[in-house]
Amino acid sequence: MKNFFTSLLGSFLGAIIALVVVALIIVGVVASAVSGVLKSKDKVETVTENSVLHLRFDKKIVERSGKNPFENFSFSSFSSEPPLGLNDILADLEKAKTDSKIKGIYLDLSSVASGMATLEEIRNALLEFKKSQKFIYSYGENYTQGSYYLASVSDKIFLNPAGGMEWKGLGAQIMFFKGLLDKLEISAQIFRHGRYKSAVEPFDLDKMSKDNREQTLTYVSSLWNHILEGVSAQREIPVGLLNRMADSLLVQGAEDAKKFKLVDELSYQDEVYAAINKKLNRKENDQINFQTLEAYHKAAGGAKTDSWSKNKIAIVYAVGQIESGEGDDKTIGSERISRAIREARLDSHVKAIVLRVNSPGGSALASDVIWREMVIAKKSKPVIVSMGDVAASGGYYISCPADRIFAEPNTITGSIGVFGILPNLQKLFNNKLGITIDTVKTNHHADIGTPFRPVSADESKYILSGIQRVYSEFITKVGAGRKMDTSAVNAIGQGRVWSGVDAKSIGLVDEIGGIHEAVAYAAKQAKMDKYGILSLPKQKDPLSAFFNDLALDEQSRIMQQVLGPQFEQYRNLRAILNCRGIQARMPFDLIFQ
Repeated sequence: MKNFFTSLLGSFLGAIIALVVVALIIVGVVASAVSGVLKSKDKVETVTENSVLHLRFDKKIVERSGKNPFENFSFSSFSSEPPLGLNDILADLEKAKTDSKIKGIYLDLSSVASGMATLEEIRNALLEFKKSQKFIYSYGENYTQGSYYLASVSDKIFLNPAGGMEWKGLGAQIMFFKGLLDKLEISAQIFRHGRYKSAVEPFDLDKMSKDNREQTLTYVSSLWNHILEGVSAQREIPVGLLNRMADSLLVQGAEDAKKFKLVDELSYQDEVYAAINKKLNRKENDQINFQTLEAYHKAAGGAKTDSWSKNKIAIVYAVGQIESGEGDDKTIGSERISRAIREARLDSHVKAIVLRVNSPGGSALASDVIWREMVIAKKSKPVIVSMGDVAASGGYYISCPADRIFAEPNTITGSIGVFGILPNLQKLFNNKLGITIDTVKTNHHADIGTPFRPVSADESKYILSGIQRVYSEFITKVGAGRKMDTSAVNAIGQGRVWSGVDAKSIGLVDEIGGIHEAVAYAAKQAKMDKYGILSLPKQKDPLSAFFNDLALDEQSRIMQQVLGPQFEQYRNLRAILNCRGIQARMPFDLIFQ
């Protein structure tokens, strides 16, 4: 008995000590993060004269800045680096255009971590900035194609003499898992409607189907042609020569880049600083008043629009995979987004709604729930869609009721098709693990959908009819929203993916443009000159978001460090494997490097 009480007391004390340690860690984390936030706020109070914006885009750019100061908190450094959203980046560049204290922009580029449409919006904002006659200089130790596309707007492009740049064209790779599944004796039972609906192919094939290869080449070529035209216009290099450089790998080093006039100067960073000082009419070694975009955002006050205006435009951010439930800032929860659209519709001060979509799709049912709110909202006020990097499948489903759809030329959209996957693990359990499953059921098909046996012919027919029914509803709703005949939607549907520029030519998109153009159009439709912006859904309070997301963010960070460039493939594979019900989604995201 004595040992029992000793053991019990020891366990109790151990639990108390553990709780205290955990509490101290949490307090330390919060204190450290808050301290970092306070320090960052104190770091820049005003924008000094003769300042130069120092821009880097090496971290993934989110759609809107978060309110959580603990976002991206790292246990290894006990610091936090909340990302600045595209909304604030664009607003700050617009502000800097007329800010007399900002004399120019220094693009510090080697790589960019963003989708292609996001990059396009920033590039267009830089082109607008140039209209102020202020300078843009860029420097890179190495330029990827993505960072060079951004740098191509510059007045002068500098490249490290020992550096280099990629110029090779665009490619798309898909990882296939059928061989692995075969070794594990797992069969993927595929149900889909749409000959181009390729999300299921990695589980059923060992290479791209003919249809998938055709559609992929079409939209990748469209994206590449847009890049060529943009670079050609800014650098005055013929498109044909740019293509020949890529085909023949003519750009192998810094000297080649200068020879073909892709860059202006081969310079080290100190020499670039000297060139900036010369532009500012200062001495060569003077200290430059660099302002990071984050510091400028805090000092300059962000957006130019009248946020106190009585009349408002609501921007509803729909970002990530579409699923039922609440979701968060990184996933589209049908309840949360529907509630946000409904809130905007019922708010008498909101005169128009802009749905900002950046999503590869997801649950067909969840997409339909959001679609319904869009249809209702459209009856009472203008509803505009602005597409980001991806607005495909379910992302297009929720967009199609809008009065007007805006997309960038390199937005990935379309993918009007649906699918479902049922894994059959019977042989894996029986032959590999020695596990057998026995079942008792009241009716013949009571266990339909179980992963421990194959579906029967009748069940397969039943499931496929559901897939076909959802597809029929999908193209009918697209037809109604786009004022197109259902047969015409079916012809350009079938799960096929399109670039934004091609989507416009076939009627899936109305205008080429970004979020600014969509908001301006919404204001025009609502007959407003002055308006404020209401961002929805409302973001979680920082402390709540911190405790909810901390473990998940740290796990994601560790996986990124382990997997490196393969992390995105892992994340997309996990998303598809976690799918429930009929899906309307793309198989992958494109990242422009």
